[in-house]
Amino acid sequence: MGVLGAADQRDRGDRPAGPGVPPGQTGPVRIHGGRLTAPVDRSGSGRRSPGAARGAYGLRTGAANPRTHTRSPGEAVSLPTAHIRTDRTARSTEVDALRGFALLGILLVNALMMAGPYGFGAIGESGGSVGDRTVTGLVQTLVAGKFYLMFSFLFGYSLTFQTAAAERDGARPVPRLLRRSLGLFVLGLLHAVLLFPGDILMTYALLGLILIAVRNCAAETARRAARIVYGVGGSLLLLVGLASLLLSETGAAELDAELAAESAALAADYRTDPAGVLAANIAQLPDTLLAILPMGGLVVAAFLTGLYGGRRDLLTVPTEALHRAKLRRRCLLWAAAGLPGSVFMALAFSGPWGPRWVVLGEAVGAVTAPALTFSYICGALLLLGTTRGARLAALLAPAGRMALTNYLSQSLVLALVFTAYGLALYDRVPPAAVIAGAFTLYAGQLALSGWLMARYRYGPVERLLRTVTYARLRNGETQVTSTGVTSAGPRQS
Repeated sequence: MGVLGAADQRDRGDRPAGPGVPPGQTGPVRIHGGRLTAPVDRSGSGRRSPGAARGAYGLRTGAANPRTHTRSPGEAVSLPTAHIRTDRTARSTEVDALRGFALLGILLVNALMMAGPYGFGAIGESGGSVGDRTVTGLVQTLVAGKFYLMFSFLFGYSLTFQTAAAERDGARPVPRLLRRSLGLFVLGLLHAVLLFPGDILMTYALLGLILIAVRNCAAETARRAARIVYGVGGSLLLLVGLASLLLSETGAAELDAELAAESAALAADYRTDPAGVLAANIAQLPDTLLAILPMGGLVVAAFLTGLYGGRRDLLTVPTEALHRAKLRRRCLLWAAAGLPGSVFMALAFSGPWGPRWVVLGEAVGAVTAPALTFSYICGALLLLGTTRGARLAALLAPAGRMALTNYLSQSLVLALVFTAYGLALYDRVPPAAVIAGAFTLYAGQLALSGWLMARYRYGPVERLLRTVTYARLRNGETQVTSTGVTSAGPRQS
């Protein structure tokens, strides 16, 4: 769910034994010795049941042709697990791992924003160390603007899970989705006022209404619409950036001085007392909402691309050599397309060109950011297909399952460190130390998420959002794991 989606990507196997399991047939899919056993007929008729011919829950099994394959009554059909997407009825490890990865990128950018006046170019003016310059340059080039788009893509991708869950439960999806949007907006508003005015949840809640409106569109329609929205939104951003070059040197210097004065006032508010922190956050709230307009096109385009990806089930770890080679080429092509724009943005912020280039640099960086985002996604899928990648996914996925809780808790910790809620270190910690602290916080979140997700079904904020979305608590659910379907009673929560 993006940050989100973790609260919405339901355990997609919370049903007893799958639809249409006839009497006398075994129930769920089982895995024995690395091979998957489909349901078979136990009635003695010797006929393959409809569930067995297609696989449990309608999954493609790659089974032998029933017209040519004969077997004795009660024989189990052994099917290679490589031909079955068991995670389409369970949680998607790929999606959860990507969310866990995106949390790191979000944290690195937000940590610098909450530690001092946002503007990566400021470090160049203050005579920072080589380490500080290197850190801010790397974050600006490789991280800034990329990972909120990854969450936006995953937000759209998860819509397929939510609508499927509603259909499975016999419920209308729109009321659920609207309640979810309302819950996200309220959480985002509280987040922006109390902790961090750079909140993204309100943006997802408001622009997510567009995604709800087009939820039934065909996959190709979603992809074409994403291209159009991206083209129009990106063109407008570039026009604004080019227009900023018309600003005179004197005008640019005056604007820069005005921003510096605002930054000094902000630092004073964040260091004084909690009331000053609240006042400063509330004063920035209109800017937070207005920022939806220039960036809305890219976010909606990412939503629609995610919707297309969910319909096409694109976030699948490649197993065949040809598929991996194709994905590797795409990873490199996307990187080649996106990296120059990100370098240009970093130079515009921190280079010798002057403040007039900042707006254009930001526009170019925003327009080319999706290319790097998709390069990261392709690279992550390639990595997850390796042995080490599988171990990494096991580490990242729990954090992704409770991404919303982790996102908000990141802001809470950073607010306690950098504002008058706690240590009041705003604009007093060098960027290199801020990033080192961010990595430490992320490592702690990975460890805590693994511990919590081994004991609880959802994170605390995810459970709250589900309560709002489904208008009830679900105490007993059927859990689908990598070894099959088991009926899970009330779990500790």
